Amino acid sequence: MLDLEVVPERSLGCDNWEFILGMHFSQAVAIIQSQVGVIKGVQVLYSDTTPLNVDIVINLPQDGIRLIFDPVQQRLKAIEVFNMKLVKLKYYGLPFNSPEVVPSIEEIEHSFGATHPGVYDASKQLFALHFRGLSFYFPVDSKLQPGYAHGLGSLHFPSGASPIVSKMAIYCGGSVTESRPPPLPLSCYNQQLYLESATVLRNCAGTRGLRLQLYTEGSPRALEPRKQCLTREVIFGDSCQDVVSNLGAPSRVFFKSEDKMKIHSPSAHRRVQTKRSDFFFNYFTLGVDVLFDARTQRAKKIILHTNYPGHYNFNMYHRCEFNLQLAPDRVSEDTPLDSPVAISAYSKWDNISSRLAPAERPVVLHRAGSTNTANVFGSTFCYGYQDIIFEVMPNNYIASVTLYHPTPYNGDYVYGNVSNASSVSNSTGHLLQDSQKSNIRVGA
Repeated sequence: MLDLEVVPERSLGCDNWEFILGMHFSQAVAIIQSQVGVIKGVQVLYSDTTPLNVDIVINLPQDGIRLIFDPVQQRLKAIEVFNMKLVKLKYYGLPFNSPEVVPSIEEIEHSFGATHPGVYDASKQLFALHFRGLSFYFPVDSKLQPGYAHGLGSLHFPSGASPIVSKMAIYCGGSVTESRPPPLPLSCYNQQLYLESATVLRNCAGTRGLRLQLYTEGSPRALEPRKQCLTREVIFGDSCQDVVSNLGAPSRVFFKSEDKMKIHSPSAHRRVQTKRSDFFFNYFTLGVDVLFDARTQRAKKIILHTNYPGHYNFNMYHRCEFNLQLAPDRVSEDTPLDSPVAISAYSKWDNISSRLAPAERPVVLHRAGSTNTANVFGSTFCYGYQDIIFEVMPNNYIASVTLYHPTPYNGDYVYGNVSNASSVSNSTGHLLQDSQKSNIRVGA
C-alpha cells in the first residue's frame, strides 16, 4: 500500500517521488515506470475522436489514484484519490487516512484545521469540505436535511453518525471543476530546455528553418532558481556543432538503419547501399527532430511532433507548439485568397487541405517495432506539399510535420512532393497500447 504525503494545491507523493500539479504527462509516466512492482496497474484513458476536448487520464486502479491531465497543454491539472482504502495518506507527516486512522469529518478538521462550511449536493448525495486546492467528499444518507446558518447551507450530523471520506481531490485554485494546470514547476525542469513556441521560417524559395522560443532554469549561481527565456534558430545547412550550440545536447542520437520510402525513389533497385547512415538529433522536450546528412553532416530535415494520444510515438515527445503560415492555393467561402493558411499543432487536415493543393494520393505509413510487428494504432497518411510533409492521423489531426531543404542533397531523392516520408524516426518506446477500438481508449 502506498504511503503518500498530501500537499494542498501542489502534489501527492513520498520521499522518492511525487506527482506535482503542472508536470508534463511524460514525467508522470516516467515516475510510474520507475516504480514497477510498487505501482502495479496502469490505465491510460483518452478520446480518439476529440483528443483536445477530453482530459487525458492516468488511472491507477490498484492504488485508488487518478491523474487528470489537460488535453491541450498535457500537464497535470488535478489528482484524485477515488478509493481511500487503497492508500495511506498523511499531512505534515501525520496520518489522516490509513487502516488505523479513519478519515471522518472530525479527523479531517483536526488534521487540516478550520475551513468554510461544508456544501451538500443533494443530487449526488455528497457532502464536501473545501480547502484551498484540496477537497474532501463524503457520501451521506438522503434522509439528512440541510440546515442553514448565516445564509449558508450545510449538514449537521448526530453524534456517532459522522460520514467517512470517499474521495479526495488536489488541484490549483478555488474549485476542482474550474482548475487549470499551473506552469511547469521549476522542480520539474531537470536542467532541460522546454519549448514555448516555434515559428517555421520561410521565404520565396521555401522553408529556411525554425525559430524556437525556449525556456529553462536560470543560472545555478542564483540564490533561487528562475525561469530563463531564450530564442534560438535551426537553419537548414547548420552543422551538428551549430545545432548543439543553439539547442544543447540532444536527448538521443538516432541512426537511420532503414528507409521504407526508398522504393519510391527513381531507380531505387540500382542504388548502391551507402556505408554511412543519416542520423537524427532527437529533442524530446522540444518535440523536435533534426536530421543530418551522413556525408556533409549538415541539417537537411526538421520534424515537428504534436504528441497526440493514439499515435505510435505518443509520450516520446512533448507537443511542439509550432506556427506555420502558407500562401493559399484555393479560395474558401470564409476567408479571402490573400489570407494566409495558419497551421498549428491543433489544426485539422480537412481545414488545411481545403485551401491548399497537396498531393492527391497520400503515402500510407505503417510503423512497427523491430521485435513486435503489431501496431494497434493503425497507419497514418503522409501528404506532400512543396517542401513539407504532413503526417495525418485517422482522426484528421496532424501527427507530425516534416520540413526539408528545398534543394535535395547529393544522395537524397524526391518523389513527387514527398521526400522520404519515413524520415520520422522509427524509434520504439511508446507508452501503453490497447487493441480495443473505441472512442475512449484505454491502455494497460
